[in-house]
Amino acid sequence: MNPASVMTENPLLNVGFRVPFDQIKPEHAEAAVDQLLLEANERLERLAKSGERGFQGFMADLDTLTEQLGTVTTIVHHLDAVVSSPEWTAAKQAILPKTSEFYTNLSLHPGLWAALKAFAATDAAAGLDPVRARHLKLTIDDFKREGADLNDADKARLLELNTRLARVTSDFGKNVLDATAAYELYVETDRLAGVPQRVQDATREDAQEKGKDGHRLTLHQPITTPLMTYADDRELRREIWEAQQQVGKQDGRDNRPLLGEILKLRREKAGLLGFANFADYVLQDRMAGGGETALNFERDLEARTRPAYERENDELEAFYRKHAGTDAPALAAWDVAYWAEKQRQAQYDFDEEALRPYFPLDNVLSGLFEITRRVFGASVKEAQAPGWHPEVRYYDIQDESGTHVASFYTDWFPRDTKRAGAWMNGFITGGPREAGVDPHLGLMCGNMTPPGKDTPALLSIREVETVFHEFGHLLHHALSTVPIKSLSGTSVAWDFVELPSQIMENWVMEREALDLFARHYQTGEALPQDLFGKMIAARNYRAANTSMRQYSFGTTDLMLHVEYDPASDADPVAAARDSMARFVPYPLPQDYSMVASFNHLFSSPVGYGAGYYSYKWAEVLDADAFSRFASEGIFNRDTGRAFVDSVLSRGGSEDPAQLYREFMGRDPDADALLRRSGLLPA
Repeated sequence: MNPASVMTENPLLNVGFRVPFDQIKPEHAEAAVDQLLLEANERLERLAKSGERGFQGFMADLDTLTEQLGTVTTIVHHLDAVVSSPEWTAAKQAILPKTSEFYTNLSLHPGLWAALKAFAATDAAAGLDPVRARHLKLTIDDFKREGADLNDADKARLLELNTRLARVTSDFGKNVLDATAAYELYVETDRLAGVPQRVQDATREDAQEKGKDGHRLTLHQPITTPLMTYADDRELRREIWEAQQQVGKQDGRDNRPLLGEILKLRREKAGLLGFANFADYVLQDRMAGGGETALNFERDLEARTRPAYERENDELEAFYRKHAGTDAPALAAWDVAYWAEKQRQAQYDFDEEALRPYFPLDNVLSGLFEITRRVFGASVKEAQAPGWHPEVRYYDIQDESGTHVASFYTDWFPRDTKRAGAWMNGFITGGPREAGVDPHLGLMCGNMTPPGKDTPALLSIREVETVFHEFGHLLHHALSTVPIKSLSGTSVAWDFVELPSQIMENWVMEREALDLFARHYQTGEALPQDLFGKMIAARNYRAANTSMRQYSFGTTDLMLHVEYDPASDADPVAAARDSMARFVPYPLPQDYSMVASFNHLFSSPVGYGAGYYSYKWAEVLDADAFSRFASEGIFNRDTGRAFVDSVLSRGGSEDPAQLYREFMGRDPDADALLRRSGLLPA
């Protein structure tokens, strides 16, 4: 077969809005990327000669230069994350060095940099509208930040650093995925005393599917969380906790040396580009502006939260001693969630498991979509498109005029071939065009409690919040009306990107919103008022400990990227352990190495590295911004329209601080989060 016919049959070439997931195979990836790189390089060279042929369409062509390449690489990385296999991993690793080299060379291309600067000096550039002028300014800033003014030797070194970072961070993520998938523990029913029946049924069915007796326990979150919270068998809790700590440190999957290398590579890259550290490099174009500002933000929150944190821990210790006896062993890492749940039930007569029957996934999604229609004017309807797994579902979104503005996929349940966590991503960026509107295409993935043999997927309240959170990201992508692709949707400062997602979680705690979807899966009964009241009363139970856990991640991330010296002999894993030890109410073992499985920080060249603080930063914004909805009505269409007009539709087309001021009429109230968490008087 001749090469031309092979290429025309490659489903990753000329990918349109309807992605042929039912046809894409690992062997298509490298061939398609090679072809797309060839085409992108040809367009790049034509752009670099714009000074000779005129600048007509220059910025528009630059904006769409890597559009197809970006879509295809996103698809490949996505498939390796959701249906991982040795073949998909090999396909991803085959394209990584090639795409990393291309993007590095793009930002370092002397001809393109010269053309960009020449265009900036033209009358056409001076006459750009505000959004396109911002695009030009940010593009020039990005070129500078990515080394366009470096000498040739430093450019060559930067290419080496970026290529190596792409590979080693990919290896980091694969080790976590493989270690998580490899773990299984078979136990008899008596060891699951106290564990919710639905978990016992699911783990028994899992064992039967594997041809084994008893119950199959894994490290997937829908299993580990109820085990650590409810299992009366202390030794089982310890075994699961310690198994979690082994992820990222096993022979053949040991991320500890990779962690040190990633930190060294990032620090050298930052230094090469003129920054004191990687955090300063990453945060220069974000709301925080630099590593020290972000660290001070985290440490200020920590200081203001610590008194309540210590009080909560004293109260739990007293409760534990009262019920377990003065001779009981000290509370260990595998005890705190268990005894905290006992205390919560005693204090509020409330068990979160009692909520699950009222949160079947389909109801949650229907309610979420109805809230979206009422507040933001967008209608969601299930549609049909090829998926990558039988559990994948597909939806269309229309605006109030009936225009198709976006579509998206969902993939909600854990698999051994799927990475942990929950996330949203965009495949295709649409938006306004001369002929109308091109729809956006995105996805939401999670690892929620799956359906049982005789029950639908019944979510925890935290899982409901996660679904709403990811849909907030999806709406940010789907409702964008920015004509510049690189400024569209979620292409905003990362400490602003969590505002649309986190504000959505607020509706989950509102009675009027819950009445749209919180109904018992068997009887159809609405969530009883007494149960709702208990949920609200317990909402801020151990809020200080919950906050400290998040501070531990954000502070440790920044410590590693600001204060830790990768050139020293100090062990970064030990440094992370010492940092995290301040934020937990139990002693950590000396070999504690959660950081070696911290995918958010280390499974991509940048990711949330030096940016995990963004969650808390955006929580301040969302707690404050939702106060307007609380005041004006949680279904107030005018308020929702204002949020769409000022935030969801605007992407990165304006400074995020200005967008926030536009919606709220003022700067953020820094105390809003602490008030909502009950850590300051309302």
